[in-house]
Amino acid sequence: MLSDEEKKLIDLIDEDELVSLTQKLVQIPSVPDEESGATERDVVSFIAGWIRKELKIEPSIEEVAPGRENIIATVDSGKPGPVLMLEGHTDVVSAGDLSKWKYGPFSGKIEDGKIYGRGSCDMKAGLAVNLISVKALLKSGLSFSGKIRLGFVCDEEGMMIGIKDFIEKGHADDVTACLVPEPEENQLCITMKGAIRAIVRVTGRMAHGAMPLTGISPNTRMARIILAFEEYERKEKERCGKDEYVGWPSVTFTVVQAPPSGTVAQLNVMPGEAEGYVDIRTTPCQNHDKIRSDLKAILERLAEDDPDFKAEIQFIEDRPVVTMDKDEPIARLSAEAYRDITGEKPVYNGVPGATDGTFLRAWKGIPSLVNGPGPRHMPHQYDEYVEIEELVEAAKIYAVTEYRFLK
Repeated sequence: MLSDEEKKLIDLIDEDELVSLTQKLVQIPSVPDEESGATERDVVSFIAGWIRKELKIEPSIEEVAPGRENIIATVDSGKPGPVLMLEGHTDVVSAGDLSKWKYGPFSGKIEDGKIYGRGSCDMKAGLAVNLISVKALLKSGLSFSGKIRLGFVCDEEGMMIGIKDFIEKGHADDVTACLVPEPEENQLCITMKGAIRAIVRVTGRMAHGAMPLTGISPNTRMARIILAFEEYERKEKERCGKDEYVGWPSVTFTVVQAPPSGTVAQLNVMPGEAEGYVDIRTTPCQNHDKIRSDLKAILERLAEDDPDFKAEIQFIEDRPVVTMDKDEPIARLSAEAYRDITGEKPVYNGVPGATDGTFLRAWKGIPSLVNGPGPRHMPHQYDEYVEIEELVEAAKIYAVTEYRFLK
């Protein structure tokens, strides 16, 4: 049950300000693009200015890569206690074909109780929830202990260099727990799928398309690898079953190119090389070292049956499966806040992919709960949106959770 203090706290959440802030964040494009040089810089500058004006603290802006910056700001109660981190990422994915949007991808248009635009739910809404909930807590004058650490990082949609840099520079060393408002319909996600990313390279021998027997086709060998990996996925699904929170494991070839990028392709030329990108998603029953060993063994087995088979696999990223218990304080308090705000039982779930919270948990042991506004199926799609009602609900849940965790 909400106390009188907590009722006062959530009354201080200005719904119009929350919606307006979300719109403004959506209206600032933050799609990183190497060719144009676009980065998250403009939205970082806007957020830093908002923090200075509304929270009355000076944020630190740290460059991670050229034009790619992190924002770090700490609200210190002046009393010893835990450090609660509110995390978010400032980058969004490409808008794609602009003609397929009903509303402009950076319009922040409101229609039927929804805010539309690229990043509206993934995760400009989450950033707004973090900022407005902290503002309400400070405005309330309620006493709390410890610190709130705002960590808004770049490149979550890429190789997550932002959160890695944040951790490596020591900003997470004193963090007790973290809230990550990724779009999860305000469900409490206590498990995050793991990920292994790999590049498979097959070497053949270039030949004229009219005389393929004078060369060695890398494409047929790549096809055998794809089918063998698909069979491996089937066996892993059979072995592991469907996880309660994150579902099935998967092994997916997302990109296949022959010849590889940077080489001119011609219809009448059999290429000498082929390259494939593999996105492997893992569940708690799997071991990443074994998966890497298994996939290498598949290539070795295929080579035994074909003297012209030459392939290698390079693993370029590893994001472990992370989880926490429902009784972890940040999860328990968030569940109680959800129940008291909505009058309903909290729904526990898992994140189908990795988040910045993956590394906070895996590298530093920080319990990281993912529970933000926005439909789980909408990230990266056309006409992305966040429902205003759910957005407001999230801000209230966060404000109460912050206060209870630091009280």
